[in-house]
Amino acid sequence: MNIMRDFTKGIVKENAVFRLVLGMCPTLAVTSLATNGLGMGLSTTAVLVFSNLFIAVLRDLIPSRIRIPCFIVVIATFVTMVDMLLKAYQPGLHSQLGIFVPLIVVNCVILGRAEAFASKNPVVNSVADGLGIGLGFTLSLTILGAVREILSAGTIFGRNLLGFGYQPFQVFAFPPGAFLALGLLMALVNMLSKKFKLE
Repeated sequence: MNIMRDFTKGIVKENAVFRLVLGMCPTLAVTSLATNGLGMGLSTTAVLVFSNLFIAVLRDLIPSRIRIPCFIVVIATFVTMVDMLLKAYQPGLHSQLGIFVPLIVVNCVILGRAEAFASKNPVVNSVADGLGIGLGFTLSLTILGAVREILSAGTIFGRNLLGFGYQPFQVFAFPPGAFLALGLLMALVNMLSKKFKLE
């Protein structure tokens, strides 16, 4: 029961986006800006941590035949809370993320961690796992959003980075650019993982 290992594995070794290729719908749809990637990642992290916490606490009380519906109810509760908080305190970000915040309920990263980890492990380990996977997801979305924003607009988090004479690559603001940037980043992460033995 190594808590540190459970935390760190989600950042590189089991990174949901770059290594496991999970959660591609929000990854490709909302990462046209670094801010959107960060907001979506932090929202997903909050849901992951709290759903893992509650599922680990309730794991012995949930009958195995109905565990998936129970997990979805727990996850949906926290997604609704995150959605309402974003709408109240970050309306601009909420409108940018749109339908993808409610769709966190069916994100395979969250349900997968509930089924594969939180339902079988102690509370502290489950929280560490949720935090690590969530931070890895947040890091991935923010990096992808930053790369796309820099290439498509010459800005990062809305600030001009490359000067006013920069000729942007508009393709990176659209879905084909998202696929291209993601593929290149996945190749880079895998190459660096092998080189520095982070597997």
